[in-house]
Amino acid sequence: MTSSCNELSEYQLIELAKVTDLRYGENPHQKAALYSTDGGGIAGAEQLHGKEMSFNNYVDAEAAWNLVQDFDQRAVAIIKHTNPSGVGLGSTNEEAYKRALATDPVSAFGGIVAFNKRVDADVAKQVIEVFSEVIVAPDYDDAALEIFRSKKNLRVLSVASASADASLEYKQISGGFLVQDQDVHRLAVADLNIVTNRQPTDDELTAMQLAWTVCKHVKSNAIVFANEYQTLGVGAGQMNRVDSVRIAAMRAERFDLPLKGSVLASDAFFPFRDNVDEAASFGVSAIIQPGGSIKDDESIAAANEHNIAMAFTGIRHFKH
Repeated sequence: MTSSCNELSEYQLIELAKVTDLRYGENPHQKAALYSTDGGGIAGAEQLHGKEMSFNNYVDAEAAWNLVQDFDQRAVAIIKHTNPSGVGLGSTNEEAYKRALATDPVSAFGGIVAFNKRVDADVAKQVIEVFSEVIVAPDYDDAALEIFRSKKNLRVLSVASASADASLEYKQISGGFLVQDQDVHRLAVADLNIVTNRQPTDDELTAMQLAWTVCKHVKSNAIVFANEYQTLGVGAGQMNRVDSVRIAAMRAERFDLPLKGSVLASDAFFPFRDNVDEAASFGVSAIIQPGGSIKDDESIAAANEHNIAMAFTGIRHFKH
């Protein structure tokens, strides 16, 4: 979804209703409060258990909830400092959670766990084995709530499903605000432009969709390794894209997740072929990226040399 600047009104009025004071902001020396615009979303979530939500809890819960809402299939995401440490899909919540946790079980400690389907007791038993700050889901079985309530401080939020209508995002800068449409773009496989000699397999296309969806929610420069069921490694917030590739691969290798035959997603185009060469060194078989670099031909040639299938989306997913 794209929009032109002239679709934004001359004036923007933001009505905020104070919900509650918070103990402090991002850090203890900062005052903070929660305000609501319409009573929905994370700001309007029902807290079913646990101690008071903090400023950072709300920020991370928002990131976690937005990520799982981008999947129609059953998905679980574990978030740490607004970046996904792992995302898993599965036929059950337990299966999806185990896959999300496997990506980075170390970073999952103290994280936010988000579900996009009703939470059951089987997965709740698994979740409480790892210390988490917040659980976010649309609904919970009674038995699952009882399990979560055995952890005195664990915050449990029930959130209404997101509205289909995209709203505006506001980012404060000194002297004003930046305003933009939300990034609600969803990948359609039919829209992919396959630019290499080798076509991706069906499994690779499925993995591409997963990696691309997660990559949208990772801070730039963002790189995600994945198979068709789970993320394998995430590289977030680096000053150059090659470092993001290396960090994502390092995380996968640390937890014995095989990268041979995996796919790689990049939130923005590759400025040089070194990203493709680096990906090939880890055994990646397919890449999904926006395309649009003046050196796209070099990246395509590198992919062909390594027998990697590469798809261009024509869409960028910067997240700052």
